[in-house]
Amino acid sequence: MSNGDIFVGEVIGTAILILFGAGVCAAVSLRYSKARASGWVVIAFGWGFGVLAGAYTAAPLSGGHLNPAVTIGIAVDTGTWDTVWVYVLGQMVGAMLGAVLAYLVYLAQFQANVPKVGSADEPMPTLGIFSTIPEIRNPVANIVTETIATTALVLPVLAFGLTKGLGESGTQALIVSLLVVGIGLSLGGPTGYAINPARDLGPRIVHTFLPIPNKGTSDWGYAWVPVVGPMLGGALAGLIYNAAF
Repeated sequence: MSNGDIFVGEVIGTAILILFGAGVCAAVSLRYSKARASGWVVIAFGWGFGVLAGAYTAAPLSGGHLNPAVTIGIAVDTGTWDTVWVYVLGQMVGAMLGAVLAYLVYLAQFQANVPKVGSADEPMPTLGIFSTIPEIRNPVANIVTETIATTALVLPVLAFGLTKGLGESGTQALIVSLLVVGIGLSLGGPTGYAINPARDLGPRIVHTFLPIPNKGTSDWGYAWVPVVGPMLGGALAGLIYNAAF
């Protein structure tokens, strides 16, 4: 794969991932959305389907990492770092693009994020549509959660490569998408399961600049946690895989 193929593949695949993921969060959260208040299970499956669509689309060009933690895990295992920067750059650009696309899909709903005159409703902060927010703000605990959850993602992803039947059948991306759904349901409660630095940081950057009425803070004081935790988890998964398999 050329650097150009890798970059284009990761941009497109990650943009699709974030379009689905931020899209389902917007669907569940925003006023005047037909899916409003449909719940955490819907969010978990929406992100899983985003992984499915993005990974299958990007696979022929880049292998469909869509996640710097996956890229780091593979590099730690193989010792090959030459193309890591290309993957990560493509993932960041794609994540920002996907966030913009999700915003455009729900443009009317975002613009309506203003309470009606005389209403007791408060405008809804919108950061949670784009990036993660911990339920309990404890940086050490939040880092631990993100590290463990990301290890639980990247280690199976690396191990799937040993299962020849998955590669031959083309079902690897499907299995990974179900894995992401499982992580969301089981491990997502404390922090919102970033498990992907680009998935959190790219949309957070976009949220900072989007002209959303009453959008609230972009919470840059927390932004390092969903970057550092997943990177540690990806590296740890690579080390475990290299030692054990």
